[in-house]
Amino acid sequence: MLFLVAALLLMGIALGTAAHLPLPVTLVAAAVIGGWLLVFFVRERRHQSEVTSR
Repeated sequence: MLFLVAALLLMGIALGTAAHLPLPVTLVAAAVIGGWLLVFFVRERRHQSEVTSR
């Protein structure tokens, strides 16, 4: 329950901040975060396949 409250609080802060930024800045930030998540996903997937193949 505490995790849910913390997640909602952080999301509210992030959305509140994004509402005050210009649209191009928000879109660039979203693209950077999305790219970082994609790189993280690929690295984790590659690491997991290396571990299971041993």
